[in-house]
Amino acid sequence: MSICEGIIQVLEDQAVSQQYQRVKTIWLEIGPLAMVETDALRFCFEAVTRHTLAEGARLEIIELPGQALCLQCAEPVSITTRFDACSECGSYQLQVTQGEELRIKELEVE
Repeated sequence: MSICEGIIQVLEDQAVSQQYQRVKTIWLEIGPLAMVETDALRFCFEAVTRHTLAEGARLEIIELPGQALCLQCAEPVSITTRFDACSECGSYQLQVTQGEELRIKELEVE
């Protein structure tokens, strides 16, 4: 719920500076390493947006893949958790390059 409240705070702050009154659609990018349960986020979003400028807004979630660079073999690999091994060499020395995102990508406003 606190994530949704934070999103509403960002929307309200931006509404003042960008001069919009209502949010119609929100696109969020979420990576698997952000540790966000998307079903819970959707449920909380509906509850938190009541009586705000985002009431009735559509929430679109863009799920990004997790990716890392193996420090052992220097290959880029796909990952689903922080503790995955390199699919090429089996090393656990991975540097995450994508998948931790939780950001507002785009808004449709009035």
